[in-house]
Parts: sequence; structure tokens; C-alpha cells
Amino acid sequence: MTSISWSDVCARKAGLRVLVQILFTMLPTLVAAEPIPLRQMVDLALKHATGTAIAAADQNHIAATYRELRNNYIPQLNVGAGLGYSDGFPLSLEGAAPSLINVTAQSAVLNAALMNFMRAARADLASGALNAKDQRNQVVQDTVLSYAELAKWERRLSNLRETQSAAEQTEAAVEQRVKEGIDSEMDAIQARLSVARVKMHITEAEGSADVVREHLSKLTGLAIASIEIDPDSVPALPTPKLDEDSPDRTADNNPVVQSAVEHARAQFLRYTGERRGLWPTMDFASQYANLASFNNYEKYYPKGFQPNNVTVGVFIRLPFLNIAQHAKIQEAKAEAEKASKQAEAARDKASEQTLRLERSVAQLQAARDVADLEYEIAQKNLAAVRTRMESSTANLHDLDTARSLASERFITLQDVSFELESSQIDLLRARGELETWALGTN
Repeated sequence: MTSISWSDVCARKAGLRVLVQILFTMLPTLVAAEPIPLRQMVDLALKHATGTAIAAADQNHIAATYRELRNNYIPQLNVGAGLGYSDGFPLSLEGAAPSLINVTAQSAVLNAALMNFMRAARADLASGALNAKDQRNQVVQDTVLSYAELAKWERRLSNLRETQSAAEQTEAAVEQRVKEGIDSEMDAIQARLSVARVKMHITEAEGSADVVREHLSKLTGLAIASIEIDPDSVPALPTPKLDEDSPDRTADNNPVVQSAVEHARAQFLRYTGERRGLWPTMDFASQYANLASFNNYEKYYPKGFQPNNVTVGVFIRLPFLNIAQHAKIQEAKAEAEKASKQAEAARDKASEQTLRLERSVAQLQAARDVADLEYEIAQKNLAAVRTRMESSTANLHDLDTARSLASERFITLQDVSFELESSQIDLLRARGELETWALGTN
């Protein structure tokens, strides 16, 4: 029978703990994260984004402001008491006779200024909804661009690692040829330079990918380690159709422009409301009071005193002289004129931006075609050098030069392609088609 000492048991337990710790450490890498398609990433960003939450809070604030104005037409009921001691004639307490209980109700009946202020609040509510829509588009655009950029860096890293492996093999072969006296030291330095350039590009791509992945994590609330993208889930970008009237139509449909127009309308309604503040108003008013005998009412009103008293009627105001209101009218007029010019400027800016984006997309498409052809030529040149090496009409240096050129052409093609995608996405947002494209909604 084999005996097991206490030290052996402790050693096995310690080894088991170490094994468990190693497994927990390796668990994130052992369990591959499932790729997240673009549509799901955008949905997560829209739910998690602080900008949309802020826009929603602003809308709730504007809606509450409208309800506050509207509820002036609902009688406001106040119940209280004006208890006090009277010596002599019973004077009022804060504008009301001393009473055991006092009930008042008041509401607006006819108030042209209030009606205009309500219309202005509704216009502000529409402006807020359009601002929220623009903020939502901003979140979608940010997420889509980050997703596309991460796909770019990941594709670049894959290509660069293949180039690095081949460049290191060339470097080792050149070092061997230098030892044999076939190549010079300058050839070895050139080979090391090619490897260093590839490593520099890899470091740049890894750092940029980490930054973009961190940004996506902040946008969506996902853990950085769980962010895996599916480049095939990105829908094909539509080819923009150029039209002379397109910038103007796009500007009219732009949420920022529409919001500015609604804001200008709200300011004009406020200006009109301030002007109508000089019009007559009518309010409903009623009051019930239960008067106490110890306030000497019976002494001064011996024939007409009664404890329970009710008054119901309307209160009419006829503004006659109000210099301060005239100043408020001028202030509101200036704000309305300012908002009108801001709306005009927003429309002009949106129209110019759309035209600029349309022309930029056309130029970048041409640049992408050039970069694509240059990369294709570099690829064919690399294949030709490999063929020549088989027939001993080319050497390792020719192969290294052709490979480096092909790698640089690939990087250039990626950069131009991403710039084109960014401009196309900007144009989709300007035309109000971004969310439909990204989420596949109608």
C-alpha cells in the first residue's frame, strides 16, 4: 500500500490552485468572442450613448414646459387659512381677510399671449425632436466609421504579418549570403530596413486598432476583449447620384436645418406672444372663506355678516401703460430675427456641405481606382519577380523591393478606400439615409 505524506497533499493542492488560476487567465483567449455584426453594434450604441439620453432629457424638459403653459387653463385650487387676532377693524393678511379656511380657484380663460407661448413651446418640441434625430444620426455615424476603421486595421495587420514573415526570411537569407561573401553589408542593411518598416507599420496598426476598439467599447458598453467585428456584415455603400438640385433638397431635409427652422418659428411666436401681452386678458376666479367671529366682523358688519362666503366671477385686465412690456417686445423681436438668420445660415451650410461631399466622393472614387490599379500592378510585378527568380534572372533584393512596394501600395489603397467610405457615410447622413442604410430599416 502506497502512503501519501501531508507534504504531498499540500503540493498537489497548490498545483491544483495554480492550474485553476492559469485556466481562468486563459479563459478569455480560449473562448473566442463571437463576431458582432454592424447592425447589432449600432443598436447597442444607440441604447448606450449618452448623447441620445441627453437629447431625450431635453425633449422631456421642453414637453414639461409646454404642459406648464397649457395647464394655466386648468383651475388651480388652493386651500389654506388666514388665522389671526384682530383689534379694531379686521385688516387683510397677505391680501385676504382673516379666515378659518380659505379656498381659491383661478385659471386663464382668454389670453392671446399665452396661446402664442404654447404654440412656441410646441415648435420647440418639434425642434428638440429633430435635434434628437440628428444626435441619433451622429451616434450611428460614429459607430459605423469606427467599425469600418477597425476592419481596415485588422485587414492591414493580417497583410503586414504575412509581409513580415517573408521579409524576415529574406533578411536571414541575405545575412547568410553576406557571410558567404555573395552580398555586401549594404544589402544586409537594406534587408533589415525592410523588416523595420514592416514592424513600424504593424506597431501603428496595432495601436490604432486598440484605440478604435476602446472607442467602440465606450460607445456600446461592451468589454474591449469581447469586441470582434464581422466585416462582411457592413452593407454595400450606394453609389451617389449627382443632381444639380440635390444639395438644396438635402438641405431642406436635413434635421439640423429643420430644427433651426422650427426654432426660428418658435422665436417668432414668442415675439408675437409678447406683442399680444398688451391685449386684454380674462381669468376665471372664485373664492370661499369661512370667517371667524373673533375677528370682529359682527361689530363692523352687524347686519350683513355670515360665516360662509363665496365669490365667483371673471377678472378682466386692460393693459393701458406698460413700458417694460414694450422693451420685452423689442427683445423678442431681436431674438426672432437672429433665429431666422441662423436658420438661413444652417440651410446654406448644409447645401454647401452636401455639394462638397458629392464632389469629394467623385474625386475619391477616381483616386481609389488609381490606387487599386497601382496595387494590381505591384502585385503582378511581385509575381513576375518570383517567376524570374525561378529562372535565376532576379535575386532576393529584387524580390524584397517588389514585396515592399506591393505592401506600400496595399496600405495606400486601404487609406484611400477608407477615406472614400467616410465621405460616402457623411453624404448618407447629410441626405438623411444613414440609419436606413446601417440598420436596414425602411
